[in-house]
Amino acid sequence: MGIANDDAIKQFESLMEGVDDTLKETFQPRISNLFSDISVCVLQNMHQGYPTETLIRFLKARDWNVEKAHKMLIDCLNWRVQNEIDNILAKPIIPADLYRKIRESQLVGMSGYSREGLPVIAVGVGKSTYDKASVHYYVQSHIQMNEYRDRVILPLASNRSGRPITTSVKVLDMTGLKLSALNQIKILTVISTIDDLNYPEKTDTYYIVNAPYIFSACWKVVKPLLQERTRKKIQVLQGCGKDELLKIMDYDSLPHFCKKEGSGSSRHSRNGTTDNCFSLDHHFHQELYDFVKEQAAFSGSRTPLKQGSFHVAFPDPDPEDTKIAQTIESEFHRLEDQKDQNGHGLVRSLSKTLSDLEIEIK
Repeated sequence: MGIANDDAIKQFESLMEGVDDTLKETFQPRISNLFSDISVCVLQNMHQGYPTETLIRFLKARDWNVEKAHKMLIDCLNWRVQNEIDNILAKPIIPADLYRKIRESQLVGMSGYSREGLPVIAVGVGKSTYDKASVHYYVQSHIQMNEYRDRVILPLASNRSGRPITTSVKVLDMTGLKLSALNQIKILTVISTIDDLNYPEKTDTYYIVNAPYIFSACWKVVKPLLQERTRKKIQVLQGCGKDELLKIMDYDSLPHFCKKEGSGSSRHSRNGTTDNCFSLDHHFHQELYDFVKEQAAFSGSRTPLKQGSFHVAFPDPDPEDTKIAQTIESEFHRLEDQKDQNGHGLVRSLSKTLSDLEIEIK
């Protein structure tokens, strides 16, 4: 790390010393017993015991501009306080049948760890429909996943690796991506904005797999709009990406949709749902949901839990995110109107995947 970057960190640290106590409470360490049945204690806060690494994340997100990074972090801390994010892991989505519907329509899970010890997060982009509950439930579920990753998964990964683990890798499955995904751009923009503003630089690399033609068309117009540091994180792999992913993780850590060509992000694997990290029956989601219910009980509430989403204020989207969303929307409309050379609708050709096409990320 260069001298200029070291100076930026010191300046940032100095500015954070003047933060008021309310904001410090959500940033500073708070020791918490996570499970009553096993002896596990981790730092339940925003930086998990690594404040410098957290400041670096915000500095990177603002190109090492201390003033902008400081404002970003203060805005983030205010968002956490105003929306009671510290308590969101004590707010289970009930009843369980509703949570199962959310898991079946918001496909995300954890399949294992990379050889460097980073959690492997799998996302079924193409087959996530977001149509079984209100947007507030999906946002609540997403933030809970983020907080569980940051408060539980990453600290445990750090302990296991003997070094700070503050990021994960994501494998994005594009199986089933269709023009109808245009209807989901609004909710995806909300979720993306929450991540960009409040969980910056939490993903080391994005791996795109099972990409159909529609993704290739959109990627060509979106790629130039991305910041260079974001472009460098994205790798589009051929087919299911198994061969490339096996270079950074063991077979057991591969998401189920990468273990066999054409498997896709189906909601049920051939060996049952336990191998499908999207399923509520997968051990990751079982542990997450049990953890949230236990935290709710541990919070000391004497009143029965009531059904209802935990509403979180949606931040205004970043202008760059808005431009990207508008570009994707325009490209979807262009593809929808375009006719293939045989005079048939393009939709018929969208089922072709890029398994036999070569994508080069420059």
